[in-house]
Amino acid sequence: MLRDHRPYYIKRLDLRLRDWYVEHFIRPQLQHLGKGYTFMKPWHMEVFGGPVSIGDCVNIITTPEHRVRLTIWSENEGRINIGNYCLICPGVRISSAKDIRIGDSCMLAANAYITDSDWHDIYDRVSSGRPSPVSIGNNVWIGDSVIVCKGVSIGDNVIIGAGSVVIKDIPENCIAAGNPAVIVKKLDPDREMNTRAHWFANPEELVFNHKEIDKDMLKGNTMLGWLRSVFFPTKKD
Repeated sequence: MLRDHRPYYIKRLDLRLRDWYVEHFIRPQLQHLGKGYTFMKPWHMEVFGGPVSIGDCVNIITTPEHRVRLTIWSENEGRINIGNYCLICPGVRISSAKDIRIGDSCMLAANAYITDSDWHDIYDRVSSGRPSPVSIGNNVWIGDSVIVCKGVSIGDNVIIGAGSVVIKDIPENCIAAGNPAVIVKKLDPDREMNTRAHWFANPEELVFNHKEIDKDMLKGNTMLGWLRSVFFPTKKD
């Protein structure tokens, strides 16, 4: 549907249901979950093993066909640490056997995959391989379907182009793309950047503005109209 026909109070109930689910089913699986989070369809998020830590004001989006999976192979004492203000899109997978650290204000586009292990040795296919930590700096944008391999360090403000495979370190303030990923452009380190941290500088005001936008967009919607659009949709919907 192109338009949300729900009455405003129905949407508020839906948001409360999401938060309830996160508190009862997601938070207990995490070592830490910060304040101000937003989960869209959290029932399609999967956490295996621990410890997993997620900072403040994270935005995690899932869909039935593209789940978000955070996986730790506990036998090797892996860990995942995700900073504040991060955006994680549908289909993202993060798998750790050692240590994966993601900084603040990072954006992980759909179907990105980050791993710190090969998960099998070259000659011993039963072995879980030799893991090596992954470090991703602040304000990094990982594009659609990017693969970040073990032992990689990505500097602050980096953009990794869609479909790239990162097998070597990428220094800060640049754009990298390709398979294997190489630097294709340098960014101006003196130019001010507007990050997700700036967007969340006043979280109370942000929440209030979102509520006002919802009220305006859903104004005039009725329960009967919403049910009609669900069971008997038309082209106008």
